[in-house]
Amino acid sequence: MIRHIVPHPALSVMLLGVWLLMANSITVGGVLLGGAFGLILPKFTEPFWPDRPRVRFGGALLQYCLVVLFDIVVANFEVAWLILFRRNRDLRSRWLVIPITLSTPEAITVLAATISLTPGTVSSDISADGKSLLVHALDVADAAAEIARIKTRYEARLHRIFA
Repeated sequence: MIRHIVPHPALSVMLLGVWLLMANSITVGGVLLGGAFGLILPKFTEPFWPDRPRVRFGGALLQYCLVVLFDIVVANFEVAWLILFRRNRDLRSRWLVIPITLSTPEAITVLAATISLTPGTVSSDISADGKSLLVHALDVADAAAEIARIKTRYEARLHRIFA
């Protein structure tokens, strides 16, 4: 019964949260309007989600968010240092082909978005079979170590979240 009314509860809560953040205040009207959007939009988009991803909320997701936030802060300082104190000719930018074992499009999208959110790296393309991700990195001393870091810090955690 509740799945019929709220087909994507996490999306509904996220839409309400984003609405309140955009409104920049919490009012009764804002909560009601955001709640209405959170109930109506997922209902209209339900036909486009035939195979809803299974997402585990809880410790694994919280840990992933904390790791990503930490990596974003650290990468900001690293990129600032590179820009301010190193010459362009000293940068070791590389294209990395990261083999991925994630199977759902949602998990692959989260991985690609996470890589792009971290300053100094950007996801560029995914292979046609969905088994590798092309990433450009601003400064990489050891390509194999960087690929291993992405796989252990992000991909392994995403496997636990998208089980």
